[in-house]
Amino acid sequence: MMESFVSPLSGNILRPQYSVRDYLVSQEVFNVFYDSDWDMLLTLPVPENLASYYESKDYAPHRLSKNSFFDLIYQVIRKQSFRYKYRILKEIYPGFNSVLDFGAATGLFLSFLQSKNIEICGVEPNKNARKTANLLTGNKVYSDLSACNGKFDIITLWHVLEHVKNPVKLIGELEKKLNPGGMLVIALPNFKSYDSEYYEQYWAAYDVPRHLWHFSPRSIIKLFSPFKFQLIARKPLIFDSFYVSLLSEQYKNGKKRWLPAFFNGLKSNLKARKTGNYSSLIYILQSTANKN
Repeated sequence: MMESFVSPLSGNILRPQYSVRDYLVSQEVFNVFYDSDWDMLLTLPVPENLASYYESKDYAPHRLSKNSFFDLIYQVIRKQSFRYKYRILKEIYPGFNSVLDFGAATGLFLSFLQSKNIEICGVEPNKNARKTANLLTGNKVYSDLSACNGKFDIITLWHVLEHVKNPVKLIGELEKKLNPGGMLVIALPNFKSYDSEYYEQYWAAYDVPRHLWHFSPRSIIKLFSPFKFQLIARKPLIFDSFYVSLLSEQYKNGKKRWLPAFFNGLKSNLKARKTGNYSSLIYILQSTANKN
């Protein structure tokens, strides 16, 4: 029997959805619970020593190696994603001059923005990742948000909000860091996607216990409703379904099965063209605070 928990969001008694293994670091099993009021899944309980679950040479956002074919593919896709993300930023805020990247990891995206003459600041709590980021950006990445002085045209969180212990508190802090009419851009896994439904407890984007919250589009609307933001667009991260499906195949079958992963990733994207439920979604929110 899974232990029951009271939701920190709604106060509901939560029902269990899955028992999910941490395949990356500890091999421990964590329970994921569903909050129907929020249409959200929660990893509970949260480990007290959560930082230790990031200490792995295989943790993709902190990895720069190109030792394997999989590493090489990951690096190529990441570079393509930087161009795609930059096009989105230009589309939503033509002429933007400054970006704060919260959860900057090794600073590769910030370094890419620097090459476009964009003023940058980053926040990254992991010491080793931050050290690499500062080598790339010239010491523009800090451990704390308060070190990023002033306000910014755009704030980005690329697969970060699901890691944060108190997302409501963070959103309030980020709101104060945006210029009037500025944009908050958040990329998140979507557990309503086909690949999530297909792989169930083996879905790699659950990534317990590092992912504390598992969002749906409806949960994002509810999360931001108390704040001065307007959701203006959602955009897909097309490559994520293939990458997540490949890792999920490994978790489920003990090896990376490239062909099934490709077809499941493709099927997920094709279904999402009708439903909007891509494996990962970018949510674009505009600040309405003091907007003229």
